Amino acid sequence: MTQLIDVSHQIVADMITYPGLPGPVIEDHLSFDDSRHDYAPGTEFRIGRISMVANTGTYLDTPAHRYRDGSDLADLDLEKVADLDGVVVDAADRAIGPETFEGVAVEGRAVLIRTGWDRHWRTERYGAPEHPHLTEQGAKALVEAGAALVGIDSVNIDDTSSESKGARPAHSTLLAAGIPVVEHLCVLDRLPSAGFRFFAVPVKVRGMGTFPVRAFAIVGD
Repeated sequence: MTQLIDVSHQIVADMITYPGLPGPVIEDHLSFDDSRHDYAPGTEFRIGRISMVANTGTYLDTPAHRYRDGSDLADLDLEKVADLDGVVVDAADRAIGPETFEGVAVEGRAVLIRTGWDRHWRTERYGAPEHPHLTEQGAKALVEAGAALVGIDSVNIDDTSSESKGARPAHSTLLAAGIPVVEHLCVLDRLPSAGFRFFAVPVKVRGMGTFPVRAFAIVGD
């Protein structure tokens, strides 16, 4: 028996995903009431409209998020983000280095880093600079080991504290290697350490490097 487990956050109006970025505006383009004059009696439709930055909710980064000549959402092969063999790696340290992945088979797999930081979602604590993050050496280890995708349940896969001086080595390393990054995952404790298939598929938009995904896993036979 198989089970579908959703590991993405719900998007709601005005919510803040990342400090400094605006929350989404969700409204009607056409309401049920306004649609009635266009259709037969008793027939009505609603067309919604959402205005948001691409980095909203649980989202996926492509190389175009970091590099001007990088491939974007429209270039993304489904094999990179769908039906991937997945592995969950627990990280206890704030700075997640290569030792975290020692002995873990990551080649060709979606590597999901479970820090538990998602427990702070939609609180001021969530965006605090002391959030867990992947170090440059940790990112290099994943590239060298052949990871297919890397995800994390934290506010950013990189260090965003003042000590980082704006450097983003994890993004730079992973995206330069063509490895998609999924940030703001949640409830990874519901997944087994291995033996599941992972999906994080964005819409196919030309000219955008990042977009929300419905990330989920299929667990079981």
